[in-house]
Amino acid sequence: MKFSKLSQLALVSAIGLLVATLLTACQLVTIDFVYVAASAGASAGSAGQIYGYAVDAQSGAIRSAVPAISSGGTNPVAMAMTSDYYNIYVANQGSKTVVHFTVSDSGTLTQADSITLTTAPVSLTVNSANTYLYVISGTSSATLTEYPLSKGTIGTATASVPLNLSAVSAGYSSDTIIPTGVTVLANNAAVYVTAYDQSAYNPGGSTNSNANPGWIFGYSVGSSGALTATSGSPYQAGVKPSALATEPTSRFIFVTDYASNELIGYSVLSTNVLTFMINGPFKTGNEPTSITIDPRGIYMYITNSLDNTVSSYSISLPNGTPSTIVSATSTAGNTTDTDPVSVAVEPSLGRFVYTANHLGNSISGFRLNPETGALTTTQATPYPTGAYPMAVIAVPHGNHATQSITP
Repeated sequence: MKFSKLSQLALVSAIGLLVATLLTACQLVTIDFVYVAASAGASAGSAGQIYGYAVDAQSGAIRSAVPAISSGGTNPVAMAMTSDYYNIYVANQGSKTVVHFTVSDSGTLTQADSITLTTAPVSLTVNSANTYLYVISGTSSATLTEYPLSKGTIGTATASVPLNLSAVSAGYSSDTIIPTGVTVLANNAAVYVTAYDQSAYNPGGSTNSNANPGWIFGYSVGSSGALTATSGSPYQAGVKPSALATEPTSRFIFVTDYASNELIGYSVLSTNVLTFMINGPFKTGNEPTSITIDPRGIYMYITNSLDNTVSSYSISLPNGTPSTIVSATSTAGNTTDTDPVSVAVEPSLGRFVYTANHLGNSISGFRLNPETGALTTTQATPYPTGAYPMAVIAVPHGNHATQSITP
C-alpha cells in the first residue's frame, strides 16, 4: 500500500507527537530527596534503616531513589540536618548513638562518624551556622549536650546541662524529667528543650509530685558555646509537651501538648526569655506529636497521632498568632496513614508536606497551596517505608534553590 506525501507527513507527525507525549509523561524532575528513619524489620532488635526517596516537582509523588542504608544502630527516633543540606544526623535510641552521614548531590548517604552516649538519645537539632549539634537524651534523667561541628564532623562535647526543676523548687529537684524535643533559634542565640515531669504526670503509673507537669527549658548560647539558663527558665508548657519549633525570624516558639490537644505559643524577648502569647493556647487535633514550619515562616503543620491527620495553620507575621487553615474539603485536618509522628516541608519549592506514619509503615504526601497553606494529597499516597518510621526530613536535589525568609 502506498501513501501520499501528505499522508506520510501526517503519519510522521502523529508518531512524533506520540513519542513526545510518552517522553513527557515519563520525565520526572526531582527537586528534593525525602529521607525517613525506620527499621529493617518489626522485631525489637531490628537494625535501623534510612530510606531515601525522590520528590517529583510536578506531582509531589515520591519514589525510591537511593538504596536503603543502615542507620548505624537500632531504633532510630530522630534526624537533623545542617542548613547547607550536606550533613544528616540520626539518633539511634536502641544503641545510644548519634551517627553522621554526608549527603551527595545525587542523594546518596555515606556514614562519616558517630558518637556514643551514656543515655539514650531522644531528639537532636543543628544550629543554622552549622557550628553546634544539640542532643537531648535520657529516659529517666534528662540531659542537653552540645557538640561542636567542623565541616559536619562531630567533636567532643563542649557543654552538658542536666534538665531538672531545681530552679522551680528544691522540692522538685529529684523529679523524673523526660525530654521530648529540642530546637535552636535561627539566629543561633538560644536553644530550647521540651520535657515533662513523670513524677507529676504518669498515666497508668504512680506520681509523687505536685509540680506542673510540662516544661520548656531555655538556654542562651555564648560565643564559645557556653549554655546559660535564660531568666525564668524553665517555663510552664502545659501537661505533656511533645515537640517544638521556631520560625525563621527567631521571634516565636510553638509547642505541642500531647495530653491537652493544644498548641502553646511563646514570644521570644531580646534576652531570649519566653513569654506566653496572650491569646493562646490554640486547639490541635488529638495527641499532637510533631510540628514544622515552612521555609518562609508563613505556615505551620502539626501531626495528630490519634486522629491520623496533619493540621494546617497560618502564622500572623506581626504577633505570631496561628490560625487554623480549612482545606477545600471544609476540614481542618488532612488524613494521613496510621499514627503520624513526624512532619517535614520540602525546602526547594516549599510546595509539598510529608509525614512519617509510625504504625502505617509509610509516608503520607500532601501538596501545599503557597497562597493559602491548605493541603491536598499527592498522587498514590501513602508510600511504603520500613517498619515503624519515626522521623522524616527533606533536602534539596543537588544545588537546587530553596525557599527562605531573611530574619
